[in-house]
Amino acid sequence: MGKIEVSALRGVDLSIAEGEMMAIMGPSGSGKSTLMNIIGCLDVPTSGVYMLDGEDVSRLSDDKLASIRSQKVGFVFQTYNLLPRATALSNVELPLVYGGGSNKRARALNALEKVGLSERVTHRPAELSGGQQQRVGIARALVKDPAILLADEPTGNLDSQSSLEVMGLLQMLNREQGLTVIVVTHERDIANHTQRVVSMLDGVVVSDQRVGKPLQANASANAVDSDLA
Repeated sequence: MGKIEVSALRGVDLSIAEGEMMAIMGPSGSGKSTLMNIIGCLDVPTSGVYMLDGEDVSRLSDDKLASIRSQKVGFVFQTYNLLPRATALSNVELPLVYGGGSNKRARALNALEKVGLSERVTHRPAELSGGQQQRVGIARALVKDPAILLADEPTGNLDSQSSLEVMGLLQMLNREQGLTVIVVTHERDIANHTQRVVSMLDGVVVSDQRVGKPLQANASANAVDSDLA
């Protein structure tokens, strides 16, 4: 910022296990989004090392980072980022169109089935609820079978019921498919649906704690947290 140097991250030392479901928390400006961008190979650190699946990706070219993102990382966004004039099926197919591969239609249909939207494939975003739009976003992230799912404030635009359903879906994908799920959130109750919460402040990890008994949510309607019943 002009002549002032701002360290978005400062000495972060973090390991994330395959198949883990964790949350990154912190206020605005804490560095959580920068950390997520590094984990997702959108940014590279000024110094230090980032090992992804045994490979040092800290200094790879933009093309190689793009290839890793397309193969290993799925992104879910707070604002869904769906094409408004495209159907749910076409939105989910999009990564396959850009990234290549065969059986695009079948793979997209399978991804929509995983998120419970097999009966909404021809609907456009305006014809879907916020929770359903986020499910389409999750299906789009899943369609290339990534190893990591990065969800940036995935419940930020949803009501409480839809938020629980989305968290239940993420829990199911983690539990049944072994998908590594990383949720960036500022909501403690959302973070408590994960197995581990990393809290950040001023670019530093200030706490890294296991959740003793993660809250459980149902991926379909009538999601309930047993601890709050």
